Amino acid sequence: MLSYQELVTAIPVVIKAGNVPAIVGEAGIGKSALVQTVAEKMNAKLFTTVVSLSEKGDLAIPVPPMTDSAFVKTSKYGQLADVKFGYTHTLIEIIQWAEAHPKQPIIWFLDEFNRGTQAVQSELMNLVLQRQINSLRLPDQVHMVLAENPDATMAGFETSDYGVTVGDAAINDRTVRLVMRADVSDWLQWAESKGYIIKSVCRFIEENPQQLAPNDHDADLYPTPRAWQRVSRNLQALSELPADQQQQVRLDILKGDLGVTVAESFERFIRRQQTGISAQEIYAGESLDPAIIQIFNGAGIDQQQSIMNSLIQQLGHYPLTEETYAGRFTTLLNLMPVDAQFAVALKLAEIPDLLEQLYEAAQNEPLVKQLYDQLTAIGLKNDIS
Repeated sequence: MLSYQELVTAIPVVIKAGNVPAIVGEAGIGKSALVQTVAEKMNAKLFTTVVSLSEKGDLAIPVPPMTDSAFVKTSKYGQLADVKFGYTHTLIEIIQWAEAHPKQPIIWFLDEFNRGTQAVQSELMNLVLQRQINSLRLPDQVHMVLAENPDATMAGFETSDYGVTVGDAAINDRTVRLVMRADVSDWLQWAESKGYIIKSVCRFIEENPQQLAPNDHDADLYPTPRAWQRVSRNLQALSELPADQQQQVRLDILKGDLGVTVAESFERFIRRQQTGISAQEIYAGESLDPAIIQIFNGAGIDQQQSIMNSLIQQLGHYPLTEETYAGRFTTLLNLMPVDAQFAVALKLAEIPDLLEQLYEAAQNEPLVKQLYDQLTAIGLKNDIS
């Protein structure tokens, strides 16, 4: 399986080799956004057709034009009747763009390919493979990209239950299947790069990466990367209402995108964050602000845990092997109940090589040694070495 960024690299390679990529991924994982990014990277003009909305004959059945102006003639690629429905008009737009921009790549994205009927898939695959329909042939600069939802015949998706039409062996043999996985780091990079997603959603996914696209979820509604984007937009619109009105409807709106279980968890997170403390605030200045200590000390256990998880998620920016960060982390850790301290220690123990790095830094850094000794003591109290 490939991440979003890996596919941004892989798809142009497959296209350059003269092959047709078929992107397979769960609904809402970001396949359409991926193809848009690839088109931008290739400086290509993108045309999109949703195959699930198509009917047999949209491409193959000829419809005579009503007037002379309904014929489109090209200098290189023949002529076609301009019928403004189905694929025919899309083909006209593609050909006209190719003539006007002969050196620019064109991507024709066939989305939800295996949600189309077998007949529709067969008509399209003939065009994909032969690159010709009737007297019209596709310019060399046109590249086809398919997107599909997984079906139970695909390796790794044996339990999938999407309402798809399974492609025949000929289709599978003539495309390059690229399986897309949800990757938290990729998604957060995308979310933050252009401000697509509000900070509260990003912070929740940072602390709960398994909730971006969970394997175990409610049977009805559940989170997907696309659902989280809708959540972000809904919360932005909701923020324009008075606070009491926001609280009245927010949970039900969240349930409509995320399902009951995750919506309730995210709602609790939002309430905690409303009085939370960011890593930037904790580590700013020459010393830990007493006001922050007071807020942290007065917070509930869940809120304290959320704040500490946020610090752990941002160790790449604020490494605990440095005196400043280790000292302030230890100060907050010591304000927590013993059980909560143990939960934080377990979280740190999951990070590869962190304890070894702390041990080495502790030889020369007193505050790092204090944190290392504290974590060791917590571990010994709970019979964990």
